[in-house]
Amino acid sequence: MADDIIGNEHLVERNVSYHIEIDGQLLLIENVPARVNVETGERYFAPETVERLQQAVWGRCRPVRTVETPVYEYGALA
Repeated sequence: MADDIIGNEHLVERNVSYHIEIDGQLLLIENVPARVNVETGERYFAPETVERLQQAVWGRCRPVRTVETPVYEYGALA
């Protein structure tokens, strides 16, 4: 994995988890290649990666596993 310094940003290549909610259903895609700003955590995806993510999400590829996730309402937190 390579490190890049672009402008004032220090970016490192990492595999990250990408999540999106569609029609009330949370979808999680793991091990997505991204360049990550080490200071802010902001993630940058290559155009090819974004295209594959869109195909996976809109095509509803078969998941490799399913996880159960608790959901909390912010206003109900003590």
